Amino acid sequence: MINYNKKVMKYFLKPKNAGKIKNADGIGKVGNIQCGDIMYLFIKISKNKKNQEIIKDIKFETLGCPAAIASSSVVTELAKNKTLDEAIKITNRDVVKVLGNLPPIKYHCSLLAEEALTEAIYDYYKKQKRKIPKKIEEKHKRILTLKKEFEKKFKKSK
Repeated sequence: MINYNKKVMKYFLKPKNAGKIKNADGIGKVGNIQCGDIMYLFIKISKNKKNQEIIKDIKFETLGCPAAIASSSVVTELAKNKTLDEAIKITNRDVVKVLGNLPPIKYHCSLLAEEALTEAIYDYYKKQKRKIPKKIEEKHKRILTLKKEFEKKFKKSK
């Protein structure tokens, strides 16, 4: 059995921002075939007083272990009310730091949270038919590449 610290358990047992956003501006869906975790991240975009686009609302639905649910909850707290430029800079290390660490075997959960946020922002730009910023495009391509590699390995091992 995996031992989680108190912060991870707190976020797991009482997650913040759980649920769906109806008519979300962007949706990120990521998963890990090996462990079975699936994360959906929903974002609603608005403008702040400086006329910058911000993540006004953010929610998640995660099917997974305590680390996956806790990571999803934390990434929503980190991204809420951030500009899109600020939000795309959030990494799995930021998530792990808030959680006070994760067992090494569960680090992939924090990475899934980062990837779900990236994919939600990517989806927002795509739906708006806008030019996707280079950093977001690069992260999106990396996510797709890793997904394809993992699926290829998974098929070989069956």
